Amino acid sequence: MSADTPAPAATTADGTAPPVLAEVVRSGFVESRHRGSLVLLDADGGVEFALGDPAAPVFPRSANKPMQAAAMLRAGLDLSGERLALASASHSGEPFHRALVRTMLAEHGLTPDDLQCPPDLPLDEGERAAYLAAGGVPERLAMNCSGKHTGMLAACLAAGWPTATYRDPEHPLQRLVRDVVEEAAGEPVAAVGVDGCGAPLMAIGLVGLARAFRHFVRAADTTPEGRVAAAMRAHPEYVGGTGRLDTELMGAVPGALSKTGAEGVQAVALPDGRALAFKADDGAKRALGVILSRALAMTGVDWKTAAPVLGGGAEVGEIRATF
Repeated sequence: MSADTPAPAATTADGTAPPVLAEVVRSGFVESRHRGSLVLLDADGGVEFALGDPAAPVFPRSANKPMQAAAMLRAGLDLSGERLALASASHSGEPFHRALVRTMLAEHGLTPDDLQCPPDLPLDEGERAAYLAAGGVPERLAMNCSGKHTGMLAACLAAGWPTATYRDPEHPLQRLVRDVVEEAAGEPVAAVGVDGCGAPLMAIGLVGLARAFRHFVRAADTTPEGRVAAAMRAHPEYVGGTGRLDTELMGAVPGALSKTGAEGVQAVALPDGRALAFKADDGAKRALGVILSRALAMTGVDWKTAAPVLGGGAEVGEIRATF
């Protein structure tokens, strides 16, 4: 299946509409609904609960970043701690994120001009406003994937591979990423596309995505997968940023590995091997927290996040999970 393969119809495998995962309630009236698919794996890796069609391929978007980072290590890149967490990140573009990306580039003899992610503003709304107020302009360093692109460039240098073509799906690094994705997910990549940052993007099912995160939390500490999981869990502030879902969850739930992806994707694994993944079909991110909170509650993990609906500056409703 190629990147221009038509998307499947918005139905499950049996032809029915995907179930509603969350709804928006305003003044006691259900205003909007978010449909999608979800899967929970038990500690042994079996499917414990499923909604929709979690076997259907999706683009996990940035939820693939732990696997991309593991491929960097397999290529011979020596990275750990905050640096490895940032290579796995969709960072908010806060000053400490930008500073570490700049440092990492310099450590490998690179500059921001070597990055092939597009110029952008910080991902976090508050940081974006402060950045613009200080005279900031879109730049590659501020783009939320700049840590990943720095890691990819550094991995190419470590392996002796060309850097100018590191985004090419046939580049040795990207072929290695595909190997890692398929090994961790336990299924073949169904399609290859282009992510928002310009890097290749591998499609797998939600079951495969949950299985991949389970693989990472169960991996030995000395393996690339184990090293990535350890760095992300030890430095969650570099994976996301202030107030970000992944950062807050990993900070609150010991041993959890969490990564959000664009277009309504979320994957989490717990240290005992339980894992989950879901996607909102409409791509909306506003319901991610409440869906995740409900899914975690089904595993016995008490982690809650509020999603109020406002009217005139006051709370007049909520976004709530429906399963």
